[in-house]
Amino acid sequence: MLPIPSSHPSADLETAAPGEVLRQRQQQPDDVLHLLQGRVLLCVHDGAQVRQQLGVVEGPFWLDAASAMLGQPCAVDMVAETRVQLRRQPLAEFRAALETLPRAAQTLLHDLATGYRQQTELAVSRLAQDAEARCAQWLLRHAQNDASGTMSVTLHQRKRLIAAQLGIAPETFSRVLRSLREHGLILGSGNVLKLPEPRALQLVAGG
Repeated sequence: MLPIPSSHPSADLETAAPGEVLRQRQQQPDDVLHLLQGRVLLCVHDGAQVRQQLGVVEGPFWLDAASAMLGQPCAVDMVAETRVQLRRQPLAEFRAALETLPRAAQTLLHDLATGYRQQTELAVSRLAQDAEARCAQWLLRHAQNDASGTMSVTLHQRKRLIAAQLGIAPETFSRVLRSLREHGLILGSGNVLKLPEPRALQLVAGG
């Protein structure tokens, strides 16, 4: 779909080493990446390592065409698994090329992009739900009754280390704690977290 002519000035070849982050979740790029050779992980990345892998793609492949078509930010992190070769096409040129296609083809591509995007967001959402369960289980496992008889958890380690134990990104751990706090399942923002509704938290934990 929409190959970039090698003679085009915007089609300069780029290379990336294994482990290099090509795209970040929620990033709103101004170009589109066309993977020519190599493999790229579609994943959840915490800035240091891959925490959850959603899939692998191999060139030739348009990495973020669906997001570009829909005008939405990247839904996943994209990390080079091997040494890769790719080209960038400015977003305006990419969309202009789409406009040259027959209307029926444009509609078909838009529908495919929408379906791909929905499936990707669902996969990421399920990972987040799994993270909520793991966090809730960890909180209940480390909870103790304090002087007032309320269950509480003292965070003796940095949140980054706790997140690593749970196999999730630190940002995910912080987001889950924020969500639990908003729902009244934990109280406090320091190192001591109170659990006012342990039964409700148990439901989140899957028990």
